[in-house]
Amino acid sequence: MDVLTAIFGEGKDLSSLQAAMRAIAVFFAALIFIRISGRRSFGQRSPFDYVVAILLGATLSRVIVGASPAVPTLVAALVIVLIHRALAWVCVRSEWLESLTVGSEREVYRDGRFDARQMSAALITRTDVLEAARQTFHSPNLDEVHSAILERNGKVSLIRKRKP
Repeated sequence: MDVLTAIFGEGKDLSSLQAAMRAIAVFFAALIFIRISGRRSFGQRSPFDYVVAILLGATLSRVIVGASPAVPTLVAALVIVLIHRALAWVCVRSEWLESLTVGSEREVYRDGRFDARQMSAALITRTDVLEAARQTFHSPNLDEVHSAILERNGKVSLIRKRKP
């Protein structure tokens, strides 16, 4: 038995120590992959970014438990990260592709009126906007709000009314 097999095991029959060693190795591999992917994949959290997070987690977990061969699975994880990085790079240069993959913001409230069409398209309710007002302005109503925008990451941003 060679040294790597002794340390990391082979297949699904892993000792606790071998699973722990795989977890350590995969942790550092994931850290490297995330650094390659860039800050946006785990910072902004758009649907585009969630895809890489979910796929990376699902793929790398297979290495830890021995469900898939380590090297090909790590290569697959790296490909996921590189696709994300390349697509993000193209999105910086193409507004159309950025809008398609990441989405665009929607103004759901302005000057005392909710925009039913935008709210329906975004699947957001008045209660969601009121919740944002409570969290942002500590107010149960929209008296201080000029507009409410559903951002691409799913959060509601509130723009305060200008004081006269």
